Amino acid sequence: MARDADSTLKGLVLAGGKGTRLRPFTYTGAKQLVPLANKPILFYAIEELVASDVTDLGVVIGETGDQIRAALGDGSRFGARITYIEQAAPLGIAHAVQTAQPYLGDAPFVLFLGDNFVRGGIEPYVERFRAGGPDAMLLLAHVDRPQDFGVALFEHERLVRVVEKPADPPSDLAITGIYFFRQPVFDAIGRIAPSARGELEITDTVQRLIDDGRDVRADVISGRWIDTGKHDDLLAANRLMLDDLEPAVHGHVDGASTIEGAVVIEPGAEVVASTLRGPAIIGERTRVSGTTIGPYTSIDHDCVITGARIAGSVVLESTRIEHVGEPIEDSLIGRNVELLGDGSPGSYRLILGDFSRVRMP
Repeated sequence: MARDADSTLKGLVLAGGKGTRLRPFTYTGAKQLVPLANKPILFYAIEELVASDVTDLGVVIGETGDQIRAALGDGSRFGARITYIEQAAPLGIAHAVQTAQPYLGDAPFVLFLGDNFVRGGIEPYVERFRAGGPDAMLLLAHVDRPQDFGVALFEHERLVRVVEKPADPPSDLAITGIYFFRQPVFDAIGRIAPSARGELEITDTVQRLIDDGRDVRADVISGRWIDTGKHDDLLAANRLMLDDLEPAVHGHVDGASTIEGAVVIEPGAEVVASTLRGPAIIGERTRVSGTTIGPYTSIDHDCVITGARIAGSVVLESTRIEHVGEPIEDSLIGRNVELLGDGSPGSYRLILGDFSRVRMP
């Protein structure tokens, strides 16, 4: 049955996960704050909601809550109003929704997992839901390995079942981390049991709504969707964002350096006797000397990179890489890392967590 257009849509952003699949990269930091093109993944989610005129946001936090609060503040920098909701333990997505019920009240809402990345935004789907209609709506994406995700099963274009990580997937349509719900979702959560891993699963909640005869629909996103919970996926998302870079030099580049393609050099950065191949970005106050960087590389702020070759990689803030003999490629290097070498030959593909100390032979 059609509903009146609803302008009171709220956003619920989950930012409480531990990021176990990204360890050791996320041992000391929130996975939602890992940067893509030097901007935290979580910021893209917030910006997509605000661009869709969803500005009243609840952010569910857990043990990394202090980091999330420090990064987002009250939301005003994004044009949003943020309310923080503490989830006592990571007991599942549906449990997080249940925990947020006092904040959500009677409002319909968009549920957005904070480590999901959608190129092209979600505005058309928000407008479709806001205009009235279903009790729930899922966003789906075609994937190469549907067995790694929740998968949607249709009968004559009607969604009839959602299956979690099936050995024999009924389709290649994975359930992304973006959902739309109205009030019946809370009753459904109250009538599901914890899964084998002790969590209240959102897929079980959606199936409960379907079995109850609720109007549950699905839409296939047109842009690229990436679940950034794995190392390779994080690098793929970083490449996508770097592809959109507009060249800009706000720091200092000396006459002995060469810039090729779309490169961003942020304020206070210094490039000396180096080659930068775009797309690439060099963060604020980072110093690069005698180094080749790129393509598809993000170097965060306050780093020192000397005598190195880095490509297809993400390097986080306040890291020092010096005199590493062979290229560093397709790597994730955390915050405050020291990676020191003597220039000897070797080949490296690295995943280093925050505060690592490595001396290469």
